[in-house]
Amino acid sequence: MKITPQCVVGLTWTLTDTLGEELDKLDEPVEFLLGGNDLLASIEEALLDHADGDMLDLHLEPENAFGDYDENLVFLELRSIFPAELEEGMTFDGAALPPGATSQVPLEHVYTVTEIYPEHVVLDGNHPLGGIAIRLALKVESVRKATEREIKKGSLGTGFFRLEMSSPGSDLLH
Repeated sequence: MKITPQCVVGLTWTLTDTLGEELDKLDEPVEFLLGGNDLLASIEEALLDHADGDMLDLHLEPENAFGDYDENLVFLELRSIFPAELEEGMTFDGAALPPGATSQVPLEHVYTVTEIYPEHVVLDGNHPLGGIAIRLALKVESVRKATEREIKKGSLGTGFFRLEMSSPGSDLLH
């Protein structure tokens, strides 16, 4: 079966930056819904008309991946408003920041704690891969027709490098 909009593909991949440094590797196939919210549009477009067993090597510039880095999404907040167990790498939903956070913080972003100082915390609303070009070596492991339920839901629940609320030490990428 060839890949078409609103089908389910099982993928494995190796993600590197343009210097070849490995950023992520997925050895076991994960299923994604095409035509939903699971994959970047540039990846979906590249996958169309491919089939089980096909391999693709993609080079994605920031505008086709996770966007340019926006320095306006970096905020300095008081350390005292955060929990004592705060660690670098923890994430916060902008709409659920602790009381006392700057009112200028856009609520629709997920913020990662990038630095902790005695008096301040640096929150970054950019995707961790924002502003960098990436290379993605994909292998199509399976292709199947999506169910009506999957299409209605718009996702299989595993977004391509979707930022989610995390606890210390958890994997932000997948």
